Amino acid sequence: MIEAKDVWKRYHGPFGGGWVLKGVDFKIPRGVSVGLVGKNGAGKSTLLRLIGGMDSPDKGEIIERCRVSWPIGLGGGFQGSMTGRQNVKFVARIHGGNADIDRIIDEVQDFAEIGPAFDQPIHTYSSGMRSRLAFGLSLAFNFDVYLSDEATAVGDVSFKQKAKKAFKERVGQSSLIMVSHATKILEDLCQSGIWLHEGKAIWFDDLKDAIDAYHDSVGHKPKTKKAK
Repeated sequence: MIEAKDVWKRYHGPFGGGWVLKGVDFKIPRGVSVGLVGKNGAGKSTLLRLIGGMDSPDKGEIIERCRVSWPIGLGGGFQGSMTGRQNVKFVARIHGGNADIDRIIDEVQDFAEIGPAFDQPIHTYSSGMRSRLAFGLSLAFNFDVYLSDEATAVGDVSFKQKAKKAFKERVGQSSLIMVSHATKILEDLCQSGIWLHEGKAIWFDDLKDAIDAYHDSVGHKPKTKKAK
């Protein structure tokens, strides 16, 4: 179970900064996959980083009673001067995979499909290559909850299908908290939804209701197919 209790977050710049999240409260039950929807800048990636422990709230707290992955798709958290292989080995050791390091390295290298770049420094990678590596690395561990930030939008068509298939294989064993502007992938993989709007997080038991609320807020009505 993951719970947010009165979570506030803003980023400070040279001219100040407004609140991205304002007193967010929600509970995600164990085993429920959730789609995060909202306009650009609504705080979807920010919320994922908070849940994944890559950032901290200014006020409030996030309580996790499960093993949560880092946000797949952000591609952050790597040491730029180290190679992909070295980063994978380092993360494997941190997560207690010493006895299984060779398997983890092989799985990540195979999944990421970045070729010889696997043995080049991370700072030479494109954002897509970093995301592929982060995706493969996350899947090498058995988390209770996987966080995904547009991860299925990375790469060519074949890699996107591979990413979608990998997530589908996880559903049932683990759950997902996913950000994607492609609502079809959310509908395929998630049951419930959180709509981020004006700094608030509104929970919906049914993902479709969250998507409808988001579409209504931006004046978008999905096209309906004409009967033949």
